[in-house]
Amino acid sequence: MKLERVLPYSKKILKLAVSDGDIAVDCTIGNGHDTVFLAELVGQSGHVYGFDIQEEAVSATLEQVRNNGFQDRVTLFQESHARLLEMIPEADHSRIRGAIFNLGYLPGGDKEIVTLAESTIAAVEQLLTVMEKEAVIVLVVYHGHPEGQVERDALLDYVSGLDQKRAHVLQYRFMNQVNNPPFIIAIEKK
Repeated sequence: MKLERVLPYSKKILKLAVSDGDIAVDCTIGNGHDTVFLAELVGQSGHVYGFDIQEEAVSATLEQVRNNGFQDRVTLFQESHARLLEMIPEADHSRIRGAIFNLGYLPGGDKEIVTLAESTIAAVEQLLTVMEKEAVIVLVVYHGHPEGQVERDALLDYVSGLDQKRAHVLQYRFMNQVNNPPFIIAIEKK
C-alpha cells in the first residue's frame, strides 16, 4: 500500500516538528509507544511530558521508558491532559513543538474509561496558547465506540471553527474502510 496508514502518518507529522532539544507532550500515554517515540525525537537535551488518568497506563509507559533508557528525558503524570499547563513547568511551555493524543480507551484496558471531548479540547486550547509557530498537535481519533462518536463530533466542530490565522487544520482518513477506522486531525500553529 502506497498510502500511509494513520499511525505511521501521525509519526511522520511529529518528525517534521519535533527535533533534538525540544519539548513534546504525549497527552494520552496509553501503553507508552508514542512516549518512547517522542523521547527518541527530543534526544538527550529535550524532554517529554506524558499524561494519563489511569495508573495502569502510567505503569506500562514507565516500564517502556525504562526499557529504552529514556527515564531522564520523560516525566509522567497520572493526571488529565486538561491540566497540562499546570503540570508542565512554565519555562518549558513555549518550547513545546509537538503533542499527540490517541483518543478513545486504553488498549487492553477498561473500555468504560474513555477520553472526553471537554478535556481534549481544553488541552488543545492550552497548547495553542503557548506553542510557537509551526508546532503541531496530532489527534488520532478512535470513534468505534459510543463515547468516541460524541468526542469525534465535538472535536470536528471545534477544529472546523479554529481561525485559519491561528492554525492550519488537516484531517487524514480512509473514507471507504469499515468499522469506523481511526483518523487524524493535525493542527499546526500559525
